[in-house]
Amino acid sequence: MSKQPDKATETDTTVSSADPTTGEAGQDAQQERTEAETGGAVGATASEHTTAAQSEGVETPDQAGATPQAQDAPRLAELEARVAELEQENSELKERYLRKQADFENYRKRMQREKEEFGAYANKQLLLDLVQVIDDFERAIESAKDSRDFDSFYEGIALIEKQMTSMLERKWGLRRFDSEGEEFDPQKHEAVTADQNGEHHEPMVVEDYQKGYMLHDRVLRSAKVKVSMPGAEAGAGGEGADGSHDQNTQNEDGSGGADNRGSSDSNN
Repeated sequence: MSKQPDKATETDTTVSSADPTTGEAGQDAQQERTEAETGGAVGATASEHTTAAQSEGVETPDQAGATPQAQDAPRLAELEARVAELEQENSELKERYLRKQADFENYRKRMQREKEEFGAYANKQLLLDLVQVIDDFERAIESAKDSRDFDSFYEGIALIEKQMTSMLERKWGLRRFDSEGEEFDPQKHEAVTADQNGEHHEPMVVEDYQKGYMLHDRVLRSAKVKVSMPGAEAGAGGEGADGSHDQNTQNEDGSGGADNRGSSDSNN
């Protein structure tokens, strides 16, 4: 069986041998056919690559440029959900803040009211103790109306006064102190009168006009007292430890001294 020659090859050969011009035109046509076949092959290859990319889930340039809204839709939905969540959280926080503010305002008013009540009733127990003392005074007065016994009345009043001071010191820390015979202390004593006395070298309390009181370890009320101040002779005696005091004493009584000796010599 013999092979038949290709018709296209035979035709090109015939045309080429017959006419040179016609041969060039045939070459151009053949080149165009070749380019068309090559372009078709490239297009088929690109189509195959596109189909493979789509099957693998890879985004192609055509898909990226063609559907941007479809790609942003999940992200947009996520952002909208996040905004709704933050708005809900903000609303809850605002409500909690308003509730806390109202609670604090109520607490402040309650504390102010309790403070006022505490100031008004802070001395409740002290007043109850004093009421009992007042009852004792009333009983003493009623008994004095019937008996008219001054000695009994005096003893009853003195006993009530003693019980009252003892109760105040025991339960409330209020203590009365005596000042007579003590050294003058400006923190505890208030000098009402003073006199000069050479018997003391320091100011001394000689009389207690009004008793002082201590509340625990603080002076509640100073005592009003009479103070004896040291005299000039006492002050000089305190400073004359070197014998100057004795020399002044001798000059006063005329028993000796430099001045007396000088006057005696001049008279002779």
